[in-house]
Amino acid sequence: MTFSWTPHRFAGGALALDVANSVVLRFDPARRIDRYADPAGLDGFADAATRFSAENVLFGPLEPVLPENRAAFLHLREATDRHFRAEVLGNSSSQWLADLLDAASSIIRRHPLKSMPTALDAAAARSALTLATSVDPERLKICPNCQWLFLDRSRNRSRTWCDMTVCGNRMKASRHYHRQKRELSA
Repeated sequence: MTFSWTPHRFAGGALALDVANSVVLRFDPARRIDRYADPAGLDGFADAATRFSAENVLFGPLEPVLPENRAAFLHLREATDRHFRAEVLGNSSSQWLADLLDAASSIIRRHPLKSMPTALDAAAARSALTLATSVDPERLKICPNCQWLFLDRSRNRSRTWCDMTVCGNRMKASRHYHRQKRELSA
């Protein structure tokens, strides 16, 4: 099966959240898809993030994660997901924050801050630290359709879905279908 990184895959609003969202159907073991399981998927993510990420201006062109740094990068991805998902659900833990800080610091130690192009793992670590220290927790949300994390940048904090054109339309179509089905059976 061929896979390409499209703009929808970068609906998180921050590179760290886009990285965390690289696991599709995270909580469904039978259908779970890790888009980084294939090294080519991970390498392609850096190029796509350079084009589509909301933070591409901050980091400039991104280079793929070096093979020797991939385990640390995957640890950062999981720590990012655990910490921010817990924040949204209101059950944050100092242990999950410490895990995120540890994962980010181990990556940042490997990369000079001003190197260009920026390595994807270093940019994701800096993005996660920025989110952890400067984003209003009420701006972090979980999409009710796909369960991805996203940053709500709307003025009145009313954004519901990670991407209106994909998840929003799916949810609206599903509601319409079920409403029509109820009306026909009544």
